[in-house]
Amino acid sequence: QVQLRESGGGSVQAGGSLRLSCSPSGSPGKINFMAWFRQTPGTEREAVAAIATHSGVPFYADTVRDRFTISRDSGVNTLYLQMYSLKPEDTAMYYCAADFYVGTWYLPRTYNYWGQGTQVTVSA
Repeated sequence: QVQLRESGGGSVQAGGSLRLSCSPSGSPGKINFMAWFRQTPGTEREAVAAIATHSGVPFYADTVRDRFTISRDSGVNTLYLQMYSLKPEDTAMYYCAADFYVGTWYLPRTYNYWGQGTQVTVSA
């Protein structure tokens, strides 16, 4: 079993920055993929970014490319999402996801392990 815990959410004004963190625990040793998703009430969970943990290759949704950076510090086994130039439409609950194997990185059903989420609110 793998447990994921997110942190770093908060409220910022448009144009501001935030960094989210996700710390896995339990048995995270064989995780090969980690990702960030976001969701607003009444909508489907949306992929933001993902990273192949061994190669470090990142994947981004078009809506956040060039504004967000996903990274992982293997030394502390923590996943990050650095968010720049935040917009009101980035407001959502952000979730960390992980799994040992991922077929399609942007599909939520691909991931078996999820955190509880951290809220990001961007005001105009």
